[in-house]
Amino acid sequence: MEMAVTQKDLSQISDYIKGQFFEWIETVPPRTIHRNYEFELHERMIRVEEELKTQRELMKQGFEQVDKRFEQVERRFEQVDKRFEQVDKRFELVDKRFDQMDKRFETMENHLTELSRRMFHFMIWSFGSTATAAGIIIAVLKL
Repeated sequence: MEMAVTQKDLSQISDYIKGQFFEWIETVPPRTIHRNYEFELHERMIRVEEELKTQRELMKQGFEQVDKRFEQVERRFEQVDKRFEQVDKRFELVDKRFDQMDKRFETMENHLTELSRRMFHFMIWSFGSTATAAGIIIAVLKL
């Protein structure tokens, strides 16, 4: 059998509960309410402490992972530094080779300058010798 609860019935139940509520509260000893409240607070504090402990451990794990990541990044930077040092060494070798090439070019330039000076002196001596020989030949022919 189904019983239908009407609005009037709900209103009567509500009025009855309101009327009896304070009497019921007075029958419960205050220490019991206080003890229940303290117990609930104690349980909540324990749960909060456990959550805080869990959060602290998660934060430690996160920090450890961040530290590991920083170590990896530091290793990569060290590898990049080594590569730059190798590139610097290569540039130093290239600079030495360029210095050697500059010395060779200076040596070649000095040789060419000396050769040019010798050729100039040879031309002067040749012209002088040719002019002297021509003068002698002309003088002999006139006699």
